[in-house]
Amino acid sequence: MDFELTPDQKLFRATTKKFLDTEVPLSTVRELSTGPHGFARDWWTRGAELGWTALLVPEEQGGGSVSDAGLLDLLIVAEEMGRLVSPGPLLPVNVVLSALVEAGGHESTVESLMAGETIGTWAVYEPGSGWTPDDPSVTATPTDDGWTLSGVKDRVEAAEAADLFLVTVRAPEGLTQFLVPADAPGLRVEPSWSLDLVRRFGELHLDDVQVPATALVGRLGAAAPLVDRQRLIASVLQSAETAGAVDRVLEFTIAWAFDRYSFGRPLASYQALKHRFADMKTWLEACHGIVSAAGRAVQDRSGDAAELVAAAASYVGSKATDIIQDCVQLHGGIGVTWEHDLHLYLRRATVNRALYGTPEEHRRALADLVIASEGVSA
Repeated sequence: MDFELTPDQKLFRATTKKFLDTEVPLSTVRELSTGPHGFARDWWTRGAELGWTALLVPEEQGGGSVSDAGLLDLLIVAEEMGRLVSPGPLLPVNVVLSALVEAGGHESTVESLMAGETIGTWAVYEPGSGWTPDDPSVTATPTDDGWTLSGVKDRVEAAEAADLFLVTVRAPEGLTQFLVPADAPGLRVEPSWSLDLVRRFGELHLDDVQVPATALVGRLGAAAPLVDRQRLIASVLQSAETAGAVDRVLEFTIAWAFDRYSFGRPLASYQALKHRFADMKTWLEACHGIVSAAGRAVQDRSGDAAELVAAAASYVGSKATDIIQDCVQLHGGIGVTWEHDLHLYLRRATVNRALYGTPEEHRRALADLVIASEGVSA
C-alpha cells in the first residue's frame, strides 16, 4: 500500500501485525497445516473483534471502518496476512458481507458474520470452468415455497468450515444469488487438495437443495451488479495479500544475501545481484502502487475500477510468482527445502495466481474493457 496512511490506519496496521505475529507465527501456520480447517474458529472470532469483518459494513448496520474507507482499511489487513501467509477466511467472509450489505436484508446473518460466529464463503467457480462468475450452470428452479438448487461448485474456499454459502445460480429470471446453510439437505462438501498448506478448498454438491424464498440475496435475476462488485473486492483483496507475501519474501532474501558470504564478501555486494534485487524491488513497488490505485478506485466506485482491478490482478499475479521464484534461486539449495519458509509463500502466491481470475483472464478482461470503451470491434 503506497497511499499515505492516517494515524488511525497506522495504529490499525500495527495492531493487526502484532496480533498476527503473536497468534499465528509461521511455526503455528505449519502446525495448522495438519488440522481439519487450517484455522481455529476462536482465533477467527478474535480477529473479527479487531474489526476485520466490520470494515465493509456501514455504521448503521453495526460496522464501521478506521478511515471511512473500509476497503482500504481491509487491504491493510490482507497485506499483513500475506506477510505471514496467515490462515483464516478473510476474503470469503468479506465478499459475502459485501454482497449482503449491497443487497440489503439478512441482518441477523450480517451480525453473525461480523461477530465471527458464522463463517460464510462464496461458491462461484464451477468444474471445468474458468473465471466466469456471471455465467453459472448451477440452476435454481422455483417451488411452491422457495427454490430448488442443483449443480456443483468447486474451488470453494473454507468450504468445510463454512456455515453458509453464497451461491451464484442461473434462475429463469437470470443471474441470482442465494444464501444456503451448510446443513441444508442435499448439500454435500467434498474436500479438494490444495497447494496452499493452510487454506482449504472444497467441492460443493447441490443435489436438489431446497431453500426458502428468504434465502434469496437481492432480487431475482438482478445479481449481475452485485457479482461485479464482489468480483472487484475479491480480486483487489487477493492482490493485496499477494503483494504482502512478496514484500516479506524479498525482505528476508535481501537479509540472507547480506548474511551469506562468498569469497570473503557478502553475496549482496556483488553487482549482478544488486541489479537483480533492484529489478525485484521495482516490480514489488509497482505491485503495491497498482493495488493501491485499484483499491482506491473500488472504494470510490470509480468508473475505471474494473480496468484498474484487472490490471492489478494480472500484474501482481504474474510478478509475484516470478519474484518469489527468483528468491528461491538466490537462496540456493536451502530455498527448496521443506524446513525453509520460502515454499509457504510460493504456495500462497501460486494459488492466488489461479484464483478469482488468472493473469491471462484478467488481461483478456482488460482488453475487452478497453475495446468497449473505445467503441472498436475486437
